[in-house]
Amino acid sequence: MNWQTGDIKWQFPRPTLVMGIVNVTPDSFSDGGKFIDADAATAHALQLAADGAELLDIGGESTRPGAPPVDEAEELRRVIPVIEKLTGQTDAVISIDTQKPAVAQAATAAGARVINDIAAHRTDDTMWRVAAQTGAGYIAMHMQGTPQTMQNAPEYDDVVATVEAFFAERLEAMAAAGLPAEQVALDPGFGFGKTAGHNLALLAGLTRFTRFQRPLMVGASRKSFLGGKVTERLGSSIACACRAAAAGAGIVRVHDVRETAQALRTWEAINGA
Repeated sequence: MNWQTGDIKWQFPRPTLVMGIVNVTPDSFSDGGKFIDADAATAHALQLAADGAELLDIGGESTRPGAPPVDEAEELRRVIPVIEKLTGQTDAVISIDTQKPAVAQAATAAGARVINDIAAHRTDDTMWRVAAQTGAGYIAMHMQGTPQTMQNAPEYDDVVATVEAFFAERLEAMAAAGLPAEQVALDPGFGFGKTAGHNLALLAGLTRFTRFQRPLMVGASRKSFLGGKVTERLGSSIACACRAAAAGAGIVRVHDVRETAQALRTWEAINGA
């Protein structure tokens, strides 16, 4: 199984890819405001790459529950300078975390090779055509509702079956829009319209999604369903990353890159032995 991200082709199975989170926002749930300056965000991203991140996910709009939307011009102002500064300074693949096709287009022109899209449930195919035209890798995430509504009593008869059906339907829709499956990765959307029980069920049922023969990305890092204060979730975040690797996920999206990479490489060495 291959995943094409611009001019880079990843072949799976392989050691789990670590995607480092770079929030260029004032209001993200975990580190909002720390890296709103382009120079600070760039330095943070380069440190994450040095710590073991193969991908760097640059986001200019918080998608925490209840977060207000950010207009296109402001999102571009936040992320494009960071992507431009990073291009040529690191071998890590740059990803743009956005719901807006115009931001994705500008980011890929500036050097991003992946589009990480929480709004893959959309009916408009513009984002998929941007990914197809640019050759960027595309991560399709499941979300119930929007960031403003998603945690207003989410309900499922069977969350694993619902997400599985979503992935099947989305792959068909993206193919119809001209986006090759080889460019697509899938994300169950931990914390996006799910209760703690739903998130745990998804972690337990991750292997169900491997039937699509597409890389799976798990983004459970520091999420509230892990309990406790946001600064006290490292251990449980690493447990989720190791569970993801054990279930066949190809990518984990994390804040704490060095610690997560250490844990994964050790887990992989034990598993290989």
